[in-house]
Amino acid sequence: MKQPLLRRKERVLEHQGSILDIYSDYMELPDGKVEKWDYVEHRKGAAAVVPVLPDGKILMVRQYRNALNRFTLEIPAGSRDSVTEPTIECASRELEEETGYRCDNLEFLLSLRTTVAFCNEMIDVYVARDLIPSEQHLDEGEYIELEAHELSELCELVYQGVIQDGKTVAAIMAYKNKYC
Repeated sequence: MKQPLLRRKERVLEHQGSILDIYSDYMELPDGKVEKWDYVEHRKGAAAVVPVLPDGKILMVRQYRNALNRFTLEIPAGSRDSVTEPTIECASRELEEETGYRCDNLEFLLSLRTTVAFCNEMIDVYVARDLIPSEQHLDEGEYIELEAHELSELCELVYQGVIQDGKTVAAIMAYKNKYC
């Protein structure tokens, strides 16, 4: 199927943030009209990890998310320190920072794009087994509660709409599909 031709005529920076830049894109449509589209650029990308405890439970983080004005249950994740940082290193760092565990052998699970309609954010997700107790190193202003859940319970929370975070939903379902 032939794709209709779209052309970006102009990209205007509207806001520069610490990890995100917000642009207005002026797109020429196949009929020649020009529309303004929003575009959010995630400058660094991110990584996440599914931490599996020895009993098979998955270690989750509960944290406040300002965009939703509530606490959410998620897998540990965070932005890379730079665009050149390997995502496996980011996942390893975030695992220890947020959970107080480390892992010497992370296994790649999947890559995903969080919101392709308006944002380029990319997240690589890893699985961590054989967790080694360490120390939690939360960022300033970060408050996280740790919870261990059975995979079946997490799947049910996804189906009930309790867990809605895209990376977490994708990671839980991919983990279940690959390992169970």
